[in-house]
Amino acid sequence: MSLPGPQPTLLSAARALLARDLRLLWRRRGDAAQPILFALLVVALFALALGGEPKLLQSVASAVLWLSILLAGLLSLDTLFRSDAEDGSLEQWLLAPVPLAWLVAVRVFSHWLTTALPLVLISPLLAELMHLPREQLPVLVASLALGTPLLSLLGAVVAALTVGMRRAGILLALLVLPLYVPVLVFGAGSVAASAQGLDPSSGLLMLGAGLLVSAVLAPLTAAAAIRIANS
Repeated sequence: MSLPGPQPTLLSAARALLARDLRLLWRRRGDAAQPILFALLVVALFALALGGEPKLLQSVASAVLWLSILLAGLLSLDTLFRSDAEDGSLEQWLLAPVPLAWLVAVRVFSHWLTTALPLVLISPLLAELMHLPREQLPVLVASLALGTPLLSLLGAVVAALTVGMRRAGILLALLVLPLYVPVLVFGAGSVAASAQGLDPSSGLLMLGAGLLVSAVLAPLTAAAAIRIANS
């Protein structure tokens, strides 16, 4: 049985969901700045704890920068689907005439756009705080551009699995951090390889391959988890 009236297309559904997410984010502008402030605080605390010695900071810069951005993105992961579950929007997703996996993919893109992309944009400032040599900055930005969408996709699967649980923040972190470890290793490792004069392309290629696979499988897996949680 077909629904009356024109059916929404994939693009129109994506535009509507993105516009809704951006409007809600504008109403909570303070929450949107929390990941950036958190990353700045983590990097600043590391710099102070290590005494501000440039050579010492350079030796750990790639790990600290990647770890700060990873943890900053983890702050908003629990809210990826939870607000929709609480206000009933997630049930409407299940009834929508567009694939649920498509809506999940759009939400993940919205999460990356509003949470991770600002962190990627301020990464040069964070790199300056850690005295990262400027010739390594393109590798850092490239690794973050490939790695942060992968983190969002992996996090979406775990967030969908725990969407039906109350106070799942700690459980969510425990489940998702092991999945984040390979991304952290390849991301920080590519920058460290560049610092040692080695070719960083192997780590970047692994991140790109993981991103391609996750872009296909993660929305489907998260959609299946949401259906199970709402059954």
